[in-house]
Amino acid sequence: MTALDYPGDLLGFAADLTEPERAKLAALRAYLDQHVRPVLAERWERGENLADFRTPLAALHLLDDPVLMADDGELRALYRGFVTLELCRLDLAVSITYGGQVGMFRTLIHAGGSAEQIAAWDAGILDFTFTGCFALTEPDHGSDVAGGLATTARRTTDGWVITGAKRWIGNATISDNVVVIAREDGGERVLAFVVPADATGVRRSVIAQKGAARLVHNADIVLDDVAVSEERRLPRIESFADINRAFRQLRTTIVWAAAGMQLGAYRAALDYAQQRKQFGRPIAGFQLIQDKLVQITAGIAQTLALAVRTTTHPIQDDVTPSLLKRIAADRLRESAALAREIMGGDGLLLGNDAMRFFADAEAVYTFEGTREMNTLIVGRALTGRSAFTR
Repeated sequence: MTALDYPGDLLGFAADLTEPERAKLAALRAYLDQHVRPVLAERWERGENLADFRTPLAALHLLDDPVLMADDGELRALYRGFVTLELCRLDLAVSITYGGQVGMFRTLIHAGGSAEQIAAWDAGILDFTFTGCFALTEPDHGSDVAGGLATTARRTTDGWVITGAKRWIGNATISDNVVVIAREDGGERVLAFVVPADATGVRRSVIAQKGAARLVHNADIVLDDVAVSEERRLPRIESFADINRAFRQLRTTIVWAAAGMQLGAYRAALDYAQQRKQFGRPIAGFQLIQDKLVQITAGIAQTLALAVRTTTHPIQDDVTPSLLKRIAADRLRESAALAREIMGGDGLLLGNDAMRFFADAEAVYTFEGTREMNTLIVGRALTGRSAFTR
């Protein structure tokens, strides 16, 4: 059996992977460690994106290798989760750069597009010749975007005209297309359009001076009377309920990401503790260091268990994901801080990896709904009372 180590996998979830799945994951890990890991610290410091690694990752055929397909022609959900884990084990940005395309963007096309659109675009999505990103949040509307969506789409005789602005859109400046969510002008529908990024009236600018997820180029997007044809509208998305339906299968992705990032932080901390000597011996032999390592491993175990359970038993409600996000983000934040602590002052150096996970944990803690927003969603479900507004 192909060897893959997953510290914290106390219940042996990885043992349920098939041999072809394990071989593919091992090939992914080998590629990342050989080609991407050596440049991470330098690129993170400069804030460079990882767009040049998209084509090589696509060439690994992680999601379209026939040997991986089940009898129904689909990939197993468990394997897809471990792909996210492996990407995040190296760096959150690697997962967003790859997964934002073949996960979020592709899922929207499949869930909202027509059969003709899917047939025309899917192969290009998988090989990154038809790239895209998802633009929902706005300068004045993040967590409350469902109630405050300001971008509008006005119907014309030739198609639609979109006006508005989007903010924090990952991969926007390295994508050829932007799925823009807009409210129908004068109507109730919430619509989705695959807007060419070079269309007249579209302006994209990288958000500078970020302290987390620096290898992801989040962007501000301005849409100034952008003309889009009806053929570019995703016809099966007409409400936020449709958007939630589209992303239901991706709701555990953040939990897999948190597990993977904890694994990366653990690896960095353990390697450092084994070679760093204080008082004449490696610090891995000190009780206080071992306590921190055990606590990180416990966090991995808890997060991985949640990830696997909710992947193999898909979530059907809109509340549970908020609780999962809160738990996973808390464990990640704790584990990344412990890994950084183990290294002392050296933990502040990018070359020792822990600082990347420490900073990027803050991004995970905030996006996909802040801790506070997710708390209010679960609290409303528990009590039947909304505490969002007074």
